[in-house]
Amino acid sequence: MLISIFAPPQIDPAYLDPGSGSFIIQLLVASFLGLGFAFRGFFARLFGRGKPTDDDEEEGDSTDGE
Repeated sequence: MLISIFAPPQIDPAYLDPGSGSFIIQLLVASFLGLGFAFRGFFARLFGRGKPTDDDEEEGDSTDGE
């Protein structure tokens, strides 16, 4: 009993089932794609190539022929 109190616990190796590898790869691919879209949108807004807002359309040329 006394030995089991002071002995370090034995750690069993972790088990990875066959689907874990594909799940990790899927997480990595989704993370890279998500970061790519986020950076693209951020830099588009930063450099003014984002979607025009309602204020921009009112100040620009109108296409109604006047």
